[in-house]
Amino acid sequence: MIRILFFAALLAVSLLTSGGATVAMASESQRPLNIGFVLYTKGDAPGTLNARWTYQNVYSGKGVATGGPKKGYAGHYHVRYFNEDGSFSDEYDLVIEKSGRFYNASWIVDGKISAGGVGMEVEHGLAVGWRRVAD
Repeated sequence: MIRILFFAALLAVSLLTSGGATVAMASESQRPLNIGFVLYTKGDAPGTLNARWTYQNVYSGKGVATGGPKKGYAGHYHVRYFNEDGSFSDEYDLVIEKSGRFYNASWIVDGKISAGGVGMEVEHGLAVGWRRVAD
């Protein structure tokens, strides 16, 4: 038992004094990731969704999608997003399509897809991960 503790202590000291291997954390990376996340929940009015979103874990806020179906999530919406301070952020036509047990989402501006994502229903909403489409 003492022998095991001695070797464990020796290994720990060795790693601490040699610098050990370093692992870059996501927060230390130079370029932010082109990844966003949004959680849509049913609004009070039929055909509306409330949104809670983040992009690159830097920008975040709320939003409202209107014009969708009375039941389910799949459909065509018009969505407006706002920053945490309530200022306007972005506006899109949003298409959500059911694909088996999952969903595909497209955010469209002037007829062109600006962002795309995939999602799934969760207990109280539709969770969607997305990324902006490169030019």
